[in-house]
Amino acid sequence: MPRLAVRAVIVQDGRLLVVNAWPGTESDLWCAPGGGVEPGTSLPENLIREVHEETGLGIRVGAPCLVNEFHDPESGFHQVDVYFHARPIGGKLSPDWADPAGVVNRHRLVTAAELRALRFKPDSLPDVAFGPPGRLLYDPLEPILR
Repeated sequence: MPRLAVRAVIVQDGRLLVVNAWPGTESDLWCAPGGGVEPGTSLPENLIREVHEETGLGIRVGAPCLVNEFHDPESGFHQVDVYFHARPIGGKLSPDWADPAGVVNRHRLVTAAELRALRFKPDSLPDVAFGPPGRLLYDPLEPILR
């Protein structure tokens, strides 16, 4: 059964918030903040919790903007991420913030050009963050990256 997760597309002053969600420095892969959905709570409630855990920010969740699927052919792991536009409503990004789960080890705000110079997933992240508003995109199943 696929795992369901939520992610936030937070753009402030032309910069997208991205996180490195691999323990330690195992990977240079960047993504939008978010994580797994807990049963019995709405997708926005899960996203508010996850973004706060990973960044210390409070957010207001907006419209969905992307559905992305990925899998690991070797293990059979399959995840569906639902991305939402979001905006900060409290808290402050701090380099001293520590993810209580110990997964996210750093975050940064990047321009479209800076994002394209990084290794990131999903491939459509720049389009959803910096492209025309109001679109809902779908990324078909892609292999997981390590």
